[in-house]
Amino acid sequence: MKSSIKAVALVALLSFIAEAQTFDVKTTTLKNGMKVLVQEDHSIPNVALYIFYRIGSRNERPGTTGLSHFFEHMMFNGAKKYGPGLFDRTMEDAGGSNNAYTNNDLTVYQDWFPRSALELIFDLEADRIRDLSFDPQVIESERGVVASERRTSVDSNNFGILYEQLNATAFNAHPYQWPVVGWMVDIENWKLEDLRRHFEMGYSPSNATMVVVGDITAEEIFRLAQKYIEPIGSHAPPPPVTTREPEQLGEKRVTVRKFAQLPILMIGYHTPESANPDYYALQVLETILFAGQSSRMYQRLVDKDQIALFVNGGSGLSLDPSLFRVTTQPKVGVAPEKLEQAIYEEFDRVKTQGVTDQEMEKAKNILLANFYRQVRTISNRANLLGSYEVYIGDYRKLFTAAEDYSRVTKADLQRVAQKYFTDRNRTVATLIPEKPEQEK
Repeated sequence: MKSSIKAVALVALLSFIAEAQTFDVKTTTLKNGMKVLVQEDHSIPNVALYIFYRIGSRNERPGTTGLSHFFEHMMFNGAKKYGPGLFDRTMEDAGGSNNAYTNNDLTVYQDWFPRSALELIFDLEADRIRDLSFDPQVIESERGVVASERRTSVDSNNFGILYEQLNATAFNAHPYQWPVVGWMVDIENWKLEDLRRHFEMGYSPSNATMVVVGDITAEEIFRLAQKYIEPIGSHAPPPPVTTREPEQLGEKRVTVRKFAQLPILMIGYHTPESANPDYYALQVLETILFAGQSSRMYQRLVDKDQIALFVNGGSGLSLDPSLFRVTTQPKVGVAPEKLEQAIYEEFDRVKTQGVTDQEMEKAKNILLANFYRQVRTISNRANLLGSYEVYIGDYRKLFTAAEDYSRVTKADLQRVAQKYFTDRNRTVATLIPEKPEQEK
């Protein structure tokens, strides 16, 4: 059985490398500074177009938190040529669809459509980049929408509010301390001048990377980009985020007391940015500890000790040092402290005993298989190319990722565990259930 797993993984890895080498990505930079990446794939007559704007919650300040997320909404609410509701309707009439997401670092717009709609999509995107509407009625309506979203996803969500408190406690200096959705007091008080300034710097073409993958040629994409996007003027980008979070000198704790059925436990460890060489070792360790029901943490907390309903952990891509977060919930009658201690014991096992050859092989197989599956679709490939370009600094690192994972050793895992998963480097957030007000 073990040899067959090795064989499947090897085939997947070799297929990935072979396919990656055929990803003939062509690039150009428009006169206004927007970088364009194109990868042709004629297997289906569809196209994925992603635009990565380097504007997220890290580019906000007290008083303007949540603006990046707000503009993710506003970008669908009408511009000069395509008015309110017409962006979605026009795209859907042409057989396309779209979405967007905002995080700490980026706002990303995703378009999926048949190649017959190619020029239309460029016209739609150019219209909202150049001439987004700032209609006061629309602004106030959307302000209400994002305020409602905050109430639903944070204020009325026990996991959301604890996650917010964990970040606010773990970071003293860096803007990762505030939520992507924004603080409610800021949402209620943004001024029109705040909106205009944020849009001007964040949505400048020079602050964006376009990635197009699918049934196209690089020549036609460059021509359309020059026709529709290049005439749009650029502005000064967001000021550089130079703040680095100071080294944490001791464990931090925060307790939330709120109506709930059960406690919730979250633990955050400061870990480096995605461009750091330790990124790949941390991803392998995350897989060993948290990926699936055979992972160390699941086996210990859920299966063996039976003290947790679930456990998950890990870190996402980030431009600056961020957090490796562990989230779990104890079973009825189990104290959060017992769960917390078991988690620390599993981290300590890695520090003192390391991991096995079998665990290393399995983790790398999982990571490589996941990677291989992602690059099979034009949508995921566009997202990966853009993510590597922005977060890692070079889209070509995507093609060496398999080798980067393969080079991780057991000693690397022991080293990063000892370096990052320490008591002085952690922040612990616990939600303690309270009775409803009427029962107090």
